[in-house]
Amino acid sequence: MSENKNVANSFNEVVIGLEIHCQLTKLKTKLFCGCSSDYRGKEPNSNTCQICLGHPGSLPKPNRMAVNLAVMAGIALNSDISRRTSFYRKNYFYVDMGKNFQISMYETAGMSTICERGHVDINVGPKLKRVRITRIQLEEDPARLVHLGPIDLSPFTLVDYNRAGMALLEIVTEPDLSSPREARLLLQKLRSIMEHIGAYDGGLEGAMRCDANISIKGGTRVEIKNISSFKEVEKALNFEVSRQKSLLMKGLAVARETRHWDEIRKVTISLREKEAEHDYRYFPEPDIVPLDLDEEFVASIKAKMPELPDARAGRFVKEYGIPQYDALVLTADKGIADFYEESVNLYGDPKTVSNWLMGDVLGVLHDKGLELEEAKIAPATFAEMLDMIRKGLISGKIGKIILPEMVASGKKASQIVHEKELNRISDRDQLVKIAEEVFAENSKAVDDAKVDEKAAHFLVGQIMKKTRGKGDPKMVNDVVKEMLQKNKAG
Repeated sequence: MSENKNVANSFNEVVIGLEIHCQLTKLKTKLFCGCSSDYRGKEPNSNTCQICLGHPGSLPKPNRMAVNLAVMAGIALNSDISRRTSFYRKNYFYVDMGKNFQISMYETAGMSTICERGHVDINVGPKLKRVRITRIQLEEDPARLVHLGPIDLSPFTLVDYNRAGMALLEIVTEPDLSSPREARLLLQKLRSIMEHIGAYDGGLEGAMRCDANISIKGGTRVEIKNISSFKEVEKALNFEVSRQKSLLMKGLAVARETRHWDEIRKVTISLREKEAEHDYRYFPEPDIVPLDLDEEFVASIKAKMPELPDARAGRFVKEYGIPQYDALVLTADKGIADFYEESVNLYGDPKTVSNWLMGDVLGVLHDKGLELEEAKIAPATFAEMLDMIRKGLISGKIGKIILPEMVASGKKASQIVHEKELNRISDRDQLVKIAEEVFAENSKAVDDAKVDEKAAHFLVGQIMKKTRGKGDPKMVNDVVKEMLQKNKAG
């Protein structure tokens, strides 16, 4: 038994490196042509031209704003900015690239990718963990492949070239991650950084995808391709950890291969043997001259750098007096951070806003499967609801009841309260009448409350239940105390 335990312990160290592909969705056009970057929802193969389809004689021209955003990302990720970089042809024969090669960046003698040797810090529990960035490069996105059912069972593959040529920023990490959870935390941090620099919209499906390289320490590395979301990355890596450990425990070898994550069956599926770098036969793209990024250009980008998530979290702690944990949660998503600041400006009381936003608003969004950008609630309507609670017009319980409808419909709290007749009951005579009913229905509880003040909470609760949470809590408590005093005297 102890021998099996020792064998299992020897497989506990997991090694993970990520290749993150972030679409620069804030650009108006693709990386090398004038086709719109707004391809989602378009008829298949309608958002294309000779350049992104790779027709003979077509000439690609780099998108200047894509270069600017790549440099900005490098600065945000503490990277060295290359002074001279170039595009290469990455050759592979597959249907998702019409010209049978992908235009990407590549590191060779005398030439580097656009950014190298960076790092990003993530919060793992109470500690910071530094993840090294190997390189950042620009490349074009391939076409989208559509299958009928699971990829390994589909009788055919459909190709939609609308996405082909979209500007991708590939961020490659060192194998510094040691758990699927850390991988998810890193992706969330990168999303926030890329949103803050204005590079992409994290709410768009497929805007950030990930290839994960994973192994049990000392074992063979396996690549999992094109995982589409933070949650799925964590699930895919957890499955792969279990699969590889199971093989090793049985004395079997882990094959060096590329696998696909099936989101429906929640398993990885073997696609092919892992390619080696030489298989791609890289050579310089002859139609695009090298890019020279001088000191003046890099300095101009640095001068435009916006406030980044870590700095913003620090400011939230200092300016609003909220705990660091709150600040980190709020700045993990730029949309949430913006919503928080605007709500504080309208309502004040930063901690109350933080509590409601982190606990209740995000909870409703999670239940409905929505991003904040998809919800219809606005800072103004959110602040109005908090103000109604502060003024005693509704209780906090009523606020929690109406919040889901505010998120779904965008209606004002006052409108929902009026429509559902949820206004707070502060008519003393009405509350006394309800209290008399509760006292009559709960004579034992009344007797208990005469000798034990804590037992009075039950009576208060019953009154609030009858009023559906609309009773003024202070007035209800006062009425209960007065009626108990009368009962004692009687």
